[in-house]
Amino acid sequence: EVTARIEQILEDIKAKENIKPLILITDLNLTTKEANALEKEAVAIGAKIVLLDHHATGKNAAEKFGWYHLDTSKCATLIIYNWLKEHFTFDEKNEYQAIVDAINAIDIWVDESIYFPYGRVLLGMISGAREVNRVVFAREDREYKLYLIEAAKRILQEHSLEDAPIALDDALHSIKKEYFIALKNDTKDNLVADYVTTILTENRDIMSVEYQGKRGVLTFSTGNTSLIGNNFLLANEDFDFYMDVNSRGGFSLRSNNKIDVSKMAEKVGKGGGHPNASGGKIENFKSNFVYAKLRDFVQEYLKERE
Repeated sequence: EVTARIEQILEDIKAKENIKPLILITDLNLTTKEANALEKEAVAIGAKIVLLDHHATGKNAAEKFGWYHLDTSKCATLIIYNWLKEHFTFDEKNEYQAIVDAINAIDIWVDESIYFPYGRVLLGMISGAREVNRVVFAREDREYKLYLIEAAKRILQEHSLEDAPIALDDALHSIKKEYFIALKNDTKDNLVADYVTTILTENRDIMSVEYQGKRGVLTFSTGNTSLIGNNFLLANEDFDFYMDVNSRGGFSLRSNNKIDVSKMAEKVGKGGGHPNASGGKIENFKSNFVYAKLRDFVQEYLKERE
Protein backbone atom coordinates (compact mmCIF):
# COMPACT_ATOMS: atom_id res chain seq x y z
CA GLU A 1 0.00 0.00 0.00
CA VAL A 2 2.80 2.43 0.89
CA THR A 3 4.46 2.25 -2.53
CA ALA A 4 1.13 2.51 -4.36
CA ARG A 5 0.05 5.55 -2.35
CA ILE A 6 3.35 7.37 -2.83
CA GLU A 7 3.31 6.65 -6.57
CA GLN A 8 -0.21 8.06 -6.78
CA ILE A 9 0.81 11.22 -4.91
CA LEU A 10 3.74 11.76 -7.27
CA GLU A 11 1.52 11.21 -10.31
CA ASP A 12 -1.02 13.72 -8.98
CA ILE A 13 1.70 16.34 -8.47
CA LYS A 14 3.11 15.80 -11.97
CA ALA A 15 -0.34 16.37 -13.44
CA LYS A 16 -0.59 19.86 -11.91
CA GLU A 17 1.10 23.09 -12.91
CA ASN A 18 2.20 26.25 -11.10
CA ILE A 19 2.17 24.75 -7.61
CA LYS A 20 4.70 24.46 -4.80
CA PRO A 21 4.04 20.89 -3.68
CA LEU A 22 4.57 19.66 -0.15
CA ILE A 23 4.45 15.92 0.44
CA LEU A 24 3.41 15.45 4.06
CA ILE A 25 3.71 11.88 5.35
CA THR A 26 2.59 10.92 8.85
CA ASP A 27 2.53 7.79 11.01
CA LEU A 28 4.67 5.86 8.57
CA ASN A 29 8.25 4.67 8.80
CA LEU A 30 10.21 4.31 5.58
CA THR A 31 13.27 2.18 5.00
CA THR A 32 16.42 3.97 3.90
CA LYS A 33 15.89 2.56 0.41
CA GLU A 34 12.29 3.83 0.27
CA ALA A 35 13.33 7.24 1.59
CA ASN A 36 16.11 7.50 -1.01
CA ALA A 37 13.70 6.70 -3.82
CA LEU A 38 11.13 9.19 -2.55
CA GLU A 39 13.68 11.98 -2.18
CA LYS A 40 14.95 11.40 -5.71
CA GLU A 41 11.42 11.62 -7.13
CA ALA A 42 10.59 14.69 -5.03
CA VAL A 43 13.68 16.56 -6.19
CA ALA A 44 12.80 15.76 -9.80
CA ILE A 45 9.37 17.39 -9.51
CA GLY A 46 10.39 20.21 -7.16
CA ALA A 47 8.47 18.94 -4.15
CA LYS A 48 9.31 19.43 -0.50
CA ILE A 49 8.97 16.45 1.85
CA VAL A 50 8.06 16.38 5.53
CA LEU A 51 7.70 13.04 7.30
CA LEU A 52 6.44 12.97 10.88
CA ASP A 53 6.55 9.61 12.63
CA HIS A 54 6.95 7.85 15.97
CA HIS A 55 8.02 4.32 14.99
CA ALA A 56 11.48 3.48 16.32
CA THR A 57 12.15 1.30 13.28
CA GLY A 58 12.59 4.50 11.27
CA LYS A 59 15.68 5.53 13.26
CA ASN A 60 18.21 4.83 10.50
CA ALA A 61 16.28 6.77 7.87
CA ALA A 62 15.59 9.63 10.30
CA GLU A 63 19.32 10.01 10.96
CA LYS A 64 20.06 10.23 7.24
CA PHE A 65 17.33 12.54 5.96
CA GLY A 66 16.70 16.03 7.27
CA TRP A 67 13.01 15.90 6.29
CA TYR A 68 12.42 12.74 8.34
CA HIS A 69 11.30 13.80 11.83
CA LEU A 70 11.12 11.01 14.41
CA ASP A 71 9.73 11.33 17.95
CA THR A 72 9.08 8.04 19.74
CA SER A 73 7.63 9.76 22.83
CA LYS A 74 4.37 10.76 21.13
CA CYS A 75 1.80 9.23 18.80
CA ALA A 76 1.67 10.47 15.22
CA THR A 77 -1.55 12.40 15.85
CA LEU A 78 0.08 14.50 18.58
CA ILE A 79 3.19 15.02 16.47
CA ILE A 80 1.23 16.28 13.46
CA TYR A 81 -1.04 18.36 15.71
CA ASN A 82 1.95 20.18 17.19
CA TRP A 83 3.49 20.61 13.73
CA LEU A 84 0.31 22.13 12.30
CA LYS A 85 0.01 24.55 15.23
CA GLU A 86 3.62 25.60 14.76
CA HIS A 87 3.53 26.12 10.99
CA PHE A 88 -0.07 27.12 10.28
CA THR A 89 -2.99 28.96 11.84
CA PHE A 90 -4.48 25.78 13.24
CA ASP A 91 -6.73 25.18 16.24
CA GLU A 92 -5.86 28.50 17.89
CA LYS A 93 -8.54 27.88 20.54
CA ASN A 94 -7.18 24.39 21.30
CA GLU A 95 -10.55 22.79 20.59
CA TYR A 96 -8.91 19.53 19.50
CA GLN A 97 -6.31 19.33 22.26
CA ALA A 98 -8.32 16.96 24.47
CA ILE A 99 -9.18 14.67 21.54
CA VAL A 100 -5.52 14.58 20.54
CA ASP A 101 -4.49 13.79 24.12
CA ALA A 102 -7.00 10.93 24.20
CA ILE A 103 -5.65 9.51 20.94
CA ASN A 104 -2.10 9.83 22.21
CA ALA A 105 -2.98 8.03 25.44
CA ILE A 106 -4.47 4.99 23.71
CA ASP A 107 -2.01 4.88 20.80
CA ILE A 108 1.14 4.68 22.91
CA TRP A 109 -0.75 3.15 25.89
CA VAL A 110 -0.44 5.81 28.56
CA ASP A 111 -3.00 4.10 30.79
CA GLU A 112 -2.43 6.49 33.67
CA SER A 113 -3.64 9.40 31.52
CA ILE A 114 -7.03 10.85 32.44
CA TYR A 115 -7.88 10.69 28.72
CA PHE A 116 -7.10 6.97 28.36
CA PRO A 117 -10.70 5.65 28.83
CA TYR A 118 -12.02 8.05 26.21
CA GLY A 119 -9.19 7.12 23.88
CA ARG A 120 -10.26 3.48 24.03
CA VAL A 121 -13.74 4.37 22.76
CA LEU A 122 -12.24 6.64 20.09
CA LEU A 123 -10.02 3.82 18.86
CA GLY A 124 -12.99 1.49 18.48
CA MET A 125 -15.00 4.23 16.80
CA ILE A 126 -12.45 4.84 14.04
CA SER A 127 -11.28 1.24 13.56
CA GLY A 128 -14.91 0.18 13.28
CA ALA A 129 -15.84 2.89 10.76
CA ARG A 130 -15.81 0.61 7.73
CA GLU A 131 -19.11 1.66 6.21
CA VAL A 132 -17.38 3.60 3.41
CA ASN A 133 -14.56 1.83 1.59
CA ARG A 134 -11.34 3.82 1.88
CA VAL A 135 -9.81 2.50 -1.34
CA VAL A 136 -12.77 3.13 -3.63
CA PHE A 137 -14.04 6.29 -1.94
CA ALA A 138 -11.07 7.81 -0.11
CA ARG A 139 -12.55 11.33 0.08
CA GLU A 140 -15.94 10.15 1.35
CA ASP A 141 -14.30 7.84 3.88
CA ARG A 142 -12.17 10.71 5.17
CA GLU A 143 -15.19 13.02 5.45
CA TYR A 144 -17.12 10.37 7.36
CA LYS A 145 -14.33 9.81 9.88
CA LEU A 146 -13.85 13.55 10.36
CA TYR A 147 -17.58 13.78 11.11
CA LEU A 148 -17.19 11.08 13.77
CA ILE A 149 -14.24 12.92 15.31
CA GLU A 150 -16.23 16.16 15.42
CA ALA A 151 -19.06 14.33 17.19
CA ALA A 152 -16.60 12.82 19.65
CA LYS A 153 -15.11 16.25 20.30
CA ARG A 154 -18.56 17.67 20.99
CA ILE A 155 -19.42 14.89 23.46
CA LEU A 156 -16.14 15.43 25.29
CA GLN A 157 -16.97 19.12 25.62
CA GLU A 158 -20.48 18.38 26.92
CA HIS A 159 -19.60 15.69 29.48
CA SER A 160 -17.12 15.15 32.25
CA LEU A 161 -14.08 12.99 31.53
CA GLU A 162 -15.65 10.31 33.72
CA ASP A 163 -18.95 10.26 31.83
CA ALA A 164 -17.70 10.97 28.30
CA PRO A 165 -16.59 7.40 27.37
CA ILE A 166 -20.02 5.92 28.12
CA ALA A 167 -21.80 8.88 26.52
CA LEU A 168 -19.88 8.39 23.27
CA ASP A 169 -20.36 4.63 23.33
CA ASP A 170 -24.11 5.03 23.88
CA ALA A 171 -24.45 7.64 21.14
CA LEU A 172 -22.25 6.07 18.48
CA HIS A 173 -24.97 4.15 16.63
CA SER A 174 -27.17 7.25 16.42
CA ILE A 175 -24.22 9.41 15.35
CA LYS A 176 -23.49 7.06 12.46
CA LYS A 177 -27.13 6.92 11.40
CA GLU A 178 -27.39 10.71 11.44
CA TYR A 179 -24.51 10.92 8.98
CA PHE A 180 -26.10 8.58 6.47
CA ILE A 181 -29.72 9.75 6.68
CA ALA A 182 -30.79 11.45 3.44
CA LEU A 183 -34.58 11.55 3.16
CA LYS A 184 -35.96 9.44 6.00
CA ASN A 185 -34.85 7.33 8.93
CA ASP A 186 -34.25 3.62 8.36
CA THR A 187 -32.05 0.81 9.65
CA LYS A 188 -28.35 1.65 9.59
CA ASP A 189 -27.66 -1.06 7.00
CA ASN A 190 -30.29 0.36 4.67
CA LEU A 191 -29.05 3.92 5.16
CA VAL A 192 -25.47 2.90 4.38
CA ALA A 193 -26.60 0.92 1.33
CA ASP A 194 -28.50 3.96 0.02
CA TYR A 195 -25.50 6.21 0.66
CA VAL A 196 -23.05 3.88 -1.09
CA THR A 197 -25.50 3.42 -3.97
CA THR A 198 -25.64 7.19 -4.41
CA ILE A 199 -21.87 7.65 -4.60
CA LEU A 200 -21.55 4.58 -6.83
CA THR A 201 -24.12 6.08 -9.18
CA GLU A 202 -22.27 9.40 -9.23
CA ASN A 203 -19.03 7.61 -10.16
CA ARG A 204 -20.46 4.79 -12.26
CA ASP A 205 -18.80 5.75 -15.53
CA ILE A 206 -15.27 5.58 -14.12
CA MET A 207 -16.11 2.40 -12.20
CA SER A 208 -17.68 0.41 -15.01
CA VAL A 209 -16.34 -2.84 -16.48
CA GLU A 210 -17.60 -4.94 -19.38
CA TYR A 211 -18.01 -8.65 -19.93
CA GLN A 212 -19.42 -10.20 -23.11
CA GLY A 213 -21.13 -6.96 -24.05
CA LYS A 214 -22.69 -6.56 -20.61
CA ARG A 215 -21.93 -3.56 -18.43
CA GLY A 216 -21.19 -3.82 -14.74
CA VAL A 217 -19.89 -1.73 -11.87
CA LEU A 218 -16.78 -2.82 -9.97
CA THR A 219 -16.27 -2.22 -6.25
CA PHE A 220 -13.51 -3.34 -3.91
CA SER A 221 -14.10 -4.93 -0.48
CA THR A 222 -17.36 -3.03 -0.11
CA GLY A 223 -19.25 -5.95 1.42
CA ASN A 224 -22.99 -6.20 2.04
CA THR A 225 -23.17 -7.29 -1.58
CA SER A 226 -26.80 -8.36 -1.75
CA LEU A 227 -28.14 -5.11 -0.35
CA ILE A 228 -25.78 -2.67 -2.07
CA GLY A 229 -25.57 -4.63 -5.31
CA ASN A 230 -29.32 -4.93 -5.72
CA ASN A 231 -29.83 -1.30 -4.71
CA PHE A 232 -27.38 -0.15 -7.36
CA LEU A 233 -28.88 -2.30 -10.12
CA LEU A 234 -32.39 -1.08 -9.35
CA ALA A 235 -31.18 2.54 -9.43
CA ASN A 236 -29.15 2.03 -12.62
CA GLU A 237 -31.21 -0.05 -15.01
CA ASP A 238 -28.68 0.32 -17.82
CA PHE A 239 -26.17 -1.72 -15.80
CA ASP A 240 -26.30 -5.51 -16.04
CA PHE A 241 -24.22 -6.71 -13.08
CA TYR A 242 -22.53 -5.67 -9.86
CA MET A 243 -19.09 -7.07 -8.95
CA ASP A 244 -17.32 -6.72 -5.61
CA VAL A 245 -13.75 -8.04 -5.33
CA ASN A 246 -11.92 -8.50 -2.03
CA SER A 247 -8.20 -8.20 -1.28
CA ARG A 248 -7.61 -11.92 -1.87
CA GLY A 249 -9.30 -11.97 -5.26
CA GLY A 250 -12.57 -13.48 -4.15
CA PHE A 251 -15.52 -11.84 -5.87
CA SER A 252 -19.29 -11.63 -5.50
CA LEU A 253 -21.62 -11.00 -8.41
CA ARG A 254 -25.18 -9.75 -8.47
CA SER A 255 -27.61 -9.26 -11.35
CA ASN A 256 -31.23 -8.32 -11.82
CA ASN A 257 -32.19 -10.82 -14.52
CA LYS A 258 -29.90 -9.10 -17.04
CA ILE A 259 -27.12 -11.73 -17.13
CA ASP A 260 -26.72 -15.21 -15.63
CA VAL A 261 -23.91 -14.44 -13.19
CA SER A 262 -23.62 -18.12 -12.21
CA LYS A 263 -22.27 -18.82 -15.71
CA MET A 264 -20.09 -15.71 -15.55
CA ALA A 265 -18.65 -16.77 -12.18
CA GLU A 266 -17.95 -20.28 -13.46
CA LYS A 267 -16.10 -19.05 -16.52
CA VAL A 268 -14.29 -16.14 -14.90
CA GLY A 269 -13.41 -17.56 -11.50
CA LYS A 270 -14.26 -21.27 -11.36
CA GLY A 271 -17.18 -20.35 -9.14
CA GLY A 272 -20.92 -20.49 -9.38
CA GLY A 273 -24.15 -19.91 -7.55
CA HIS A 274 -27.51 -18.61 -8.69
CA PRO A 275 -28.39 -16.73 -11.90
CA ASN A 276 -28.67 -13.48 -9.94
CA ALA A 277 -26.18 -14.13 -7.12
CA SER A 278 -22.85 -15.89 -7.55
CA GLY A 279 -19.17 -15.73 -6.70
CA GLY A 280 -15.72 -17.06 -7.47
CA LYS A 281 -12.03 -16.20 -7.28
CA ILE A 282 -9.69 -14.35 -9.62
CA GLU A 283 -6.49 -16.31 -10.23
CA ASN A 284 -3.20 -14.55 -9.48
CA PHE A 285 -5.08 -11.52 -8.24
CA LYS A 286 -2.97 -8.39 -7.82
CA SER A 287 -4.45 -6.24 -5.10
CA ASN A 288 -3.91 -2.52 -5.47
CA PHE A 289 -4.70 0.40 -3.21
CA VAL A 290 -5.23 2.69 -6.19
CA TYR A 291 -8.71 1.97 -7.51
CA ALA A 292 -8.03 2.92 -11.14
CA LYS A 293 -5.22 0.37 -11.40
CA LEU A 294 -7.36 -2.26 -9.71
CA ARG A 295 -10.15 -1.64 -12.19
CA ASP A 296 -7.78 -1.86 -15.16
CA PHE A 297 -6.48 -5.21 -13.90
CA VAL A 298 -9.97 -6.67 -13.43
CA GLN A 299 -11.19 -5.37 -16.79
CA GLU A 300 -8.27 -7.02 -18.58
CA TYR A 301 -8.90 -10.23 -16.64
CA LEU A 302 -12.57 -10.27 -17.67
CA LYS A 303 -11.71 -9.53 -21.30
CA GLU A 304 -9.29 -12.46 -21.45
CA ARG A 305 -12.04 -14.81 -20.26
CA GLU A 306 -14.92 -13.78 -22.48
